[in-house]
Amino acid sequence: MESIPAQNIDRRIGASYAKLAAERALKSTALNASYLGGGSFGMAYKVELEGKPYVAVVKLCKSEGMCEEEALGLRTLKKNTSMHIPEVYFTRLADADIPADCLCMEFIEGVNALKPSFLFYPKRKKQAFANSVIDSMLEYHTCTNAKFGPLVHPVYDTWMDFYRPFAKDVFFTAQKLRGEKKLDSFIADTMEAAWAKFDAIFAEPVLRPALLHGDLNVMNIMVEQKSFTPVAFIDPLNAMYGDREFDLFQLNNLTGKAYGLYDLYKSKYPVSKNCDIKCAFYGLWNEISVFIKTGKMFKLILYPLVRNMLLQLASPNSITIP
Repeated sequence: MESIPAQNIDRRIGASYAKLAAERALKSTALNASYLGGGSFGMAYKVELEGKPYVAVVKLCKSEGMCEEEALGLRTLKKNTSMHIPEVYFTRLADADIPADCLCMEFIEGVNALKPSFLFYPKRKKQAFANSVIDSMLEYHTCTNAKFGPLVHPVYDTWMDFYRPFAKDVFFTAQKLRGEKKLDSFIADTMEAAWAKFDAIFAEPVLRPALLHGDLNVMNIMVEQKSFTPVAFIDPLNAMYGDREFDLFQLNNLTGKAYGLYDLYKSKYPVSKNCDIKCAFYGLWNEISVFIKTGKMFKLILYPLVRNMLLQLASPNSITIP
């Protein structure tokens, strides 16, 4: 697996790029651009405009091709869930004036569900939040396709035809990084133990490709602050047609476990017998793939994933062979 050369863009310069992109595509004067946040793959700005739509979000994508992939993910999800998904206004490829691909979309009023104060909300609010999130996930998980794979070109007959080569690539790249002293041995050892049981973990076939968001953790769930009501899902990453259980590991990341999102999904929708250890595998491999691609390690997310993988491997009942 190769790393993705990510652009380093100064926030102030990024704001000027976001304003220019919005002005040119939306034919309206940009009055202001304020930084909303960012991660390994992008930087998002709220752009205020003189004319319609008056306010928009412009994301500067740090890696080539990502803006088109995310736009397709947003548009596909929007058609298949009653949860609000931001409307895509335009995409724009990098050029001499703006040296980053841009994705412009609808601005969503609200805050993301990661805010720590939400943990102290009454139980009834947290339960209502969880039910709304899971019911909306179930809606788009019922959207199927003839083949597995990325939305842009799903061509794989089985989930393993798509996922196994990816997982193998991540594993062997991680072992190489261990040899180069770029990845801690306890992480690489955990991956080695999990990889040895790959066939058993994934012995139960995935029969139906499901539409996946790919990155639905609490940070990508927008809520109305007072009521804690979900108002939108944002920022799909690697949206695809795949094993719907691949979408579940993110439900336990960050503060998601506090709302019982993962357990609620399993109580409302049948899952495979090996769902828990599969999700442990999916989570660890996903985070390591992000590290490989970007060179950035988020220990707050990664270390709990390693611990969960170790717990699942140690459990005598974690794997069932069909």
